[in-house]
Amino acid sequence: MTPAARVADAIVLIDQILTATRDDGAAADTLAQRFFAARRYAGSKDRRAIRALVWQALRSFANPPPSGRAAMVALADADPDLAILFDGSAYGPATIDPGEARATLGGAVPASLVDQLYPFLDDAEAAALIQRAPVDIRVNRLSSAVVDMPEGGSPLPAPLLGHRYPEDTDVSQYPGYLGGGYEVQDAGSQWIVEVCGAQPGNRVVDLCTGAGGKALALWSAMAGTGQLLACDSDRRRLGQLRPRAERAGATGIESRLLNPPRERADLADWRGQADVVLVDAPCSGSGTWRRNPEARWRASRDRIAKLAGQQARLLDIGAELVISGGTLVYAVCALTRAEGEDVVSAFLRQRRGWSAVDCHAAGLLPAGVGRPAGVGIVLTPAHDGCDGFFFARLQAP
Repeated sequence: MTPAARVADAIVLIDQILTATRDDGAAADTLAQRFFAARRYAGSKDRRAIRALVWQALRSFANPPPSGRAAMVALADADPDLAILFDGSAYGPATIDPGEARATLGGAVPASLVDQLYPFLDDAEAAALIQRAPVDIRVNRLSSAVVDMPEGGSPLPAPLLGHRYPEDTDVSQYPGYLGGGYEVQDAGSQWIVEVCGAQPGNRVVDLCTGAGGKALALWSAMAGTGQLLACDSDRRRLGQLRPRAERAGATGIESRLLNPPRERADLADWRGQADVVLVDAPCSGSGTWRRNPEARWRASRDRIAKLAGQQARLLDIGAELVISGGTLVYAVCALTRAEGEDVVSAFLRQRRGWSAVDCHAAGLLPAGVGRPAGVGIVLTPAHDGCDGFFFARLQAP
């Protein structure tokens, strides 16, 4: 492919991503995979170049651009080397008309969300939300294999057992990964597992397992003993847990597909039985914009309000599974107050006898990790070097 043809394809892919954000369609990563699968003529260098252009555009606009071309033209205005590729060639984009539409460059937070985020997210904090993320790994305590890791990493803060590598480091080709010695997992997710405090022999429920990263970390913390029930309502995502668990030697995890709104019936046998329940609820994803920058364009007040309602329902379901005196951890990878402290505050008002645990005072988090938000904790990329999260540890009466 010519460089101009790569720009033309980048415009097409951005348009597909814009349509998906408006219609609540697939994520940008998924769309990119489909896009390249349908274009076998694009070699590896072409795919890398197109992807770089697209993700540069996704990170460059706080608000969704009117079109893929408007986005790329705006980038071309600031980059003469890119502008020259708008050459009108057979497979390239048409030449730029000085009067044509351009997207507005800059910003990190969409205007509609500024007052929804935590007030300490200043300009520097907001800018960090869309910077590229490093690669964190978690060492698997269950593995007896020698952990062969890439060079160039730095240890994560204690007591986390893992390392951090520069962005784009491919850690999946090393024997340590292939043999189950470590998993790719952001430090923020690892802190949430630490706060759960799962112990060997516990009965634990991961209510919103997704692809299983935290379930694997919980089972590692449990030394592969006790019972761990991994649940989700998305069959495809839950199906990703099994091969990951086999590679990690975590074969004792039980998975269960839930059927909304019948989750309570699906979990009747676990009612009041779990020592620890983790509710890592579906959310707007504002804490993961550095990985999924187009998620900014999906967010709206109405969507956040709808998600908060779903999160409150899942937290109630999780509470019903906890034994007397047991632990319920609520987490979202979102930095909106409506999805974080507001959900937990409403829960505590409605649930007599439940209380919040100060994670720092209880020795569950080292001093300096996270900042208070209501009765919970907020992690951010700028302050904590990890994805953005809100979480709270709650104790049953």
